[in-house]
Amino acid sequence: MDRWRGKTAVVTGASAGIGAAIALTLAQNGLKVLGLSRREHLVDELAQRVTGEGALVARRCDVADGAAVADAFRWAEDNLGPVHVLVNNAGQLLHGHMTEAGTDPLSDDDVRSMLDVNVGGVVLCSRRAVASMKRNNVEGHIININSIAGHYIPNFTVMNVYPGTKHAVTAITQGLANELAQFNLKIKTTSISPGLVATEMAEVQRLPELRREADRLPRLQPQDVADAVVYALSTPAHVNVSYPQYIFVKYFNNILPSSVYGSLSRVQLTLGRLLLSIP
Repeated sequence: MDRWRGKTAVVTGASAGIGAAIALTLAQNGLKVLGLSRREHLVDELAQRVTGEGALVARRCDVADGAAVADAFRWAEDNLGPVHVLVNNAGQLLHGHMTEAGTDPLSDDDVRSMLDVNVGGVVLCSRRAVASMKRNNVEGHIININSIAGHYIPNFTVMNVYPGTKHAVTAITQGLANELAQFNLKIKTTSISPGLVATEMAEVQRLPELRREADRLPRLQPQDVADAVVYALSTPAHVNVSYPQYIFVKYFNNILPSSVYGSLSRVQLTLGRLLLSIP
């Protein structure tokens, strides 16, 4: 991590859970971290825990708002320096069915919000980060906090929209990697796909049946994901930890009866790990 000391990192969704753990960990490793969140005061409180040479600065930002994102990255570059690291962590997990419009907890606004934050936010922030890295001719790293739901479809019908947004993150990560390679930019991309994590997003209490199912499963801690981010950033400049190959579950999804695959899905959630591959 020495080569990142004193450099600027932007972490989205930095107020709680995974994002808070990542923001604090990067600051403790000597980076100047801009923590973006709609709950700026929580990032301010988190910043009081930073010790050592690093720093954590809070800024209110809705990653679904292109103008707000542009303003945040402009502020980061003007006040902290060129952006070297971006961690796209902000996300929403809202439950409901696609077949129950009008009578389901998942409203049309919820659907739009999930798409705008989980997908649009990744694209908007990545574009601004790349622009800063190119403008200042620096080596950079963009890390997307994905999910195992971005590589197969969990057999929980109350969360059918969320996996679609995470599949989009998988595709966007690889698409960006292809583009960066095409233009020979010194920017790496990584997709980190945790299983179930004990975060406040995973504790959404909207549907008791999903809560009961989730309560049966062991969970990763936010720090586990933060440690995976540090691992990815710690790789040498010539090594790119890119995106996970989640072939095992996807393969059995195609050949097993749905009842058997449903059990397998739960096993995979139970055994969910931080999936990293080096191509």
